[in-house]
Amino acid sequence: MDRDDLRANAKYLRNVRPIDPAEICEYLSTPRHPAVVRQALREEAVDLGLVEREDGTFVPVEGGPATVPDATITEFPTEHARVLEDRLLDAYGPDWHRGASGDALREAIRRLKADYYHENDVTYDETAALGYAIYHLPDYYAVGRYVAADLARDGLLPRDARVLDLGAGVGGPFLGLADAFPADGLLDYHAVEPSPTADVLTDFFDAAPRNVHGTLHPRTAEAYAAEVEGEFDLVTAFSLLSELDDPLAVAESYRDVLAEDGTLVLVAPADRNTSIQLREIERDLEDGAMSVYAPSVRLWAGERPTDRGWSFVEKPDVTAPPFQRRLAEAAERPSEFLNETVKYSYSFLRADGRRRHDVSLPASRYARLADAETHVSNRVDLVAAKLSDDLSEGGNPLFKVSDGSEDVDCYAVLVNRTALNRDLLSADYGDLLEFESALCLWNDDEGAYNFVVDEDTVVDRLG
Repeated sequence: MDRDDLRANAKYLRNVRPIDPAEICEYLSTPRHPAVVRQALREEAVDLGLVEREDGTFVPVEGGPATVPDATITEFPTEHARVLEDRLLDAYGPDWHRGASGDALREAIRRLKADYYHENDVTYDETAALGYAIYHLPDYYAVGRYVAADLARDGLLPRDARVLDLGAGVGGPFLGLADAFPADGLLDYHAVEPSPTADVLTDFFDAAPRNVHGTLHPRTAEAYAAEVEGEFDLVTAFSLLSELDDPLAVAESYRDVLAEDGTLVLVAPADRNTSIQLREIERDLEDGAMSVYAPSVRLWAGERPTDRGWSFVEKPDVTAPPFQRRLAEAAERPSEFLNETVKYSYSFLRADGRRRHDVSLPASRYARLADAETHVSNRVDLVAAKLSDDLSEGGNPLFKVSDGSEDVDCYAVLVNRTALNRDLLSADYGDLLEFESALCLWNDDEGAYNFVVDEDTVVDRLG
């Protein structure tokens, strides 16, 4: 087919009426079957800015931000599970979870977990890639859905989105983003992934919705930085930074491919080392003229935090899908191969200076967390972001808080619940809170400041 001929006709018709493949056949210099034309239009849809409707016609994608409804993710979708199960069947047969293949998959998962824990280099063959998919697809899928919803809530996810995902792995975040994306939107997704995990990812590309277009770049993130072309609305790195020799240099190398209003999305596991590393990279990128959009805050002009920055989100568990349960149930210790917890650290950074909470507090009204030492045993008013779920493990509810000035960790501890301080409990991760009359104490055991919220304290969520 003469693609130039097809594109010229499509560009004309899209300004007149929905493009019907059967109609456009009549205008081509060399007639083709409508099914052939439809497939060609799908392949050209990104360049032409077209979305395919359910009736098989194509129309221009609407501009503006995407709308993604908030949802609690507790299940890994069956249609995605089937794609992975088909690959497991092809590789090992119907009893893939038993015998030598089951042992090899479980050993691969053990090895990957040990390498991550000891911060060793991680390598993949086909068995390791499939073991990684069995263990991590459900929770990474949920993380992708939640990140997409967070971006969309603030208008940072365009309806016509071009995304570059560094270290795309087996495709959990891709599936989460694709499922969250509106059906009438256009998602142009580019995956940078050199390892055999990309074989699983491309299976998901093939099964993606009609207006989700996946392209694989089988390169390392370091190598692809010299080849990447164009601008992207999102550049994402899910659980990649801790695997790189120089994660800051890699993150910096992709800063210039962000669109003017684009967002750099960094996500890391919630464990101490990777989460703290993420905050260190975030702060170094800020020194390089990027702004931290969320969830960290900068509420005082000229101030930046220097605490350890360990902060993470915890979401409801994702039920282990059948493929994960089958591999686990064939083991002596099934819990070793079940991964239902959804916890992660993240950072959204921008090159345009935009922040979620773009405020500068007056020193005459509020105390800075950086000055907590001078307020010990006194009650103070302050404004801070809530940067954790309850960390107390059954005691008085305890939450990490930050105003962007602190040099040691600061927490709000709720010792007496009232109607006037209940916003501390109900606020979401990243929400901004105003505290009136919180008692500042030093916690010598933890090396941190506690701001006690009791019956004399008022806590209000700020818009």
